[in-house]
Order: sequence, then structure tokens, then C-alpha cells
Amino acid sequence: MTAEQFRKQDGSAGDADYGVIGNTYSDYRRPDPRIAQAVWDALGDARTVLNVGAGAGSYEPTDRDVTAIEPSASMRKQRPTVLSRAIDAVAESLPFPDNSFDAAMTTFSVHQWGDLTAGLAEIRRVTRGPVVILTCDPHLLDRFWLAKYAPGVISTERRRYPTMSQLVEGLGGTATVDLVPIPLDCTDGFNEAYYGRPEELLVAEARAACSAWSFVDPTRAGQYTAALQTALDSGEWDAAHGALRQQPTFEGSLVVFRAMP
Repeated sequence: MTAEQFRKQDGSAGDADYGVIGNTYSDYRRPDPRIAQAVWDALGDARTVLNVGAGAGSYEPTDRDVTAIEPSASMRKQRPTVLSRAIDAVAESLPFPDNSFDAAMTTFSVHQWGDLTAGLAEIRRVTRGPVVILTCDPHLLDRFWLAKYAPGVISTERRRYPTMSQLVEGLGGTATVDLVPIPLDCTDGFNEAYYGRPEELLVAEARAACSAWSFVDPTRAGQYTAALQTALDSGEWDAAHGALRQQPTFEGSLVVFRAMP
């Protein structure tokens, strides 16, 4: 099946259907400026930037010429008016000539592509310089306490996120991987952003903005949230992890991967 054939009703081309889970995505997944700086620094002095799987526009630099690609209509309509209109296309078939851009970026997207190898080959084909990927290292997911209370969510993430070696193999050249500290008041509501604010993961809309939850059976997901609620009510969570409520940053699985040709 090609990437185009794999697309959902709203155009979503990966394993998550943003026509179902993405309507309030931008309410909870607001770009955090400190994480954004790590992405922008990795872009170097690139002036023309391709953003693949651009979603609602999180982490797009506004001081550069950005071309955004986003297959989901639900996500495209959430892009702020200050950003360019996103092109309806998929990572595996980019509508640009070779070496069209100084740099490329993709944030929280590669784990959803239908064909990772094809998508990486395409992004390298159209990019002269660095390819910057904000993603999670699946080997580091167990650093986060959610592995105890919602193991199926973490195992889903581990299955979906490509390893760093897969990204190196797919993009070629030379690569660096840098851990990104997650701030306690992080505005981007991915799971680990709530490392010191566990109550937030009891909110259904917050969980819906983290696509891994959509792959867990609703009954089991309910059991997970009930277990977390019980641990919070009993003081168990705070006895084990309460120091995180004051810890300024958390080094979990979030990384900036940067590949040069």
C-alpha cells in the first residue's frame, strides 16, 4: 500500500487519525519556546526550510522562508494565520526537485509515517543541508514514571518511534543526537511534559493530544488513569516522584536529531 492509499478520510497519512483525535490538538500542544530554540539552533543559518508533517505549525521559525507539508486537513486548519498555508502532501512523496531547501525539519512526526525509509529518503533528496528531527529515543522511554501506571502507552511509543540508528541509516551522512531538557512548565503537552504535573494526564483532552493513547483500548486506558488517580489520592505517587513537582527540567526521551549530508 502506498502512502496515498494509506490516508484517512481527513488526509492523515500516518498511523494516527487526526480527523478523530486532532480537533483540539493545538489547545494542548502549544510550542514551548525553549524546545523551539533547540530546533532552530540545529537549523543553523538555513534560510529556506521545509517542515514535513508540519501539523498546526509548532516549532516553525518565523524568521525564515518555511514551506510546510501536512496531509491532515484537521491539522492544516489549526495553523495560525501568521504562518504560510501548508501543502497537502505526504513525506514519502515530496513535490519538489532535488536539493530545493537549505534545511528540513520535522517535529513529533517521523514515528507516524507509513514508510519511514521512503520518507527519510525523500527529505534527504530535497534538502541540501541539515535535516533536523525533534523526536523521542525509544530506548529512553522508561525514564518516565508513566511506564509504571500506563505501560501500554509506553510500549506503544516504543514500538512507534524509530531508533536513532534507523534515522542515521535512512538519512546517511553524519549525525548528532542531543537530549532536550523538558521544562517543568512546558507548554507542549506531550506525555513527558507532565513529568511534574501528573494530574494533567487525568484530563481526557490532554491525553487525546498524545497520539499513543489513541492506540490503547479505551477500557485499558480507563484502568491506567484510574491507577494514576488512586496513586495520587493515596500519596503513593508523591512518595515516589514528588520531588519532580519542583524539578526545573527533566531529561527523558526527547531529542534533537541532526543529520548532515
